[in-house]
Amino acid sequence: MPAATRGFDGGKKVNGRKRHIVVDALGLLLAVLVTAASVTDRDAARTLLARIRARHWRITLVWADGGYTGPLVGLARDAWRIALTVVRRADDCSGFTVLPKRWLVERTFAWLMHSRRLARDYESRTDTSEAMIRWSMTMVMSRRLARRAG
Repeated sequence: MPAATRGFDGGKKVNGRKRHIVVDALGLLLAVLVTAASVTDRDAARTLLARIRARHWRITLVWADGGYTGPLVGLARDAWRIALTVVRRADDCSGFTVLPKRWLVERTFAWLMHSRRLARDYESRTDTSEAMIRWSMTMVMSRRLARRAG
């Protein structure tokens, strides 16, 4: 992996790259962005929300996790007319808890990790990595369709 597309996120303890995705209510992929791990979630979300607005102009509500707070909420409302709702974890919880709406993204990541190609980051370019994620999601959707037809 080239050094220009690699980084370290101290908060999530991730070295390399991060994958940012937007899914619909069924967990199907709408948009994907691969960045260096050192890029903050808020900066990546600006690019991702702009892509969502350009491709799926009818989307008006997006749920996000706690990393997408701050001035991004106002920017999404003013620039793209998207209501960005941050789903927060309760302060009194300890350990793992399933949060509404956020589990849809985590489930989609789990589906994508069934592709051996995505288990490690083999791609040298971020656009190739994004294409592999789209290809893996296409395989997930086509398998579902084949089960339903048969």
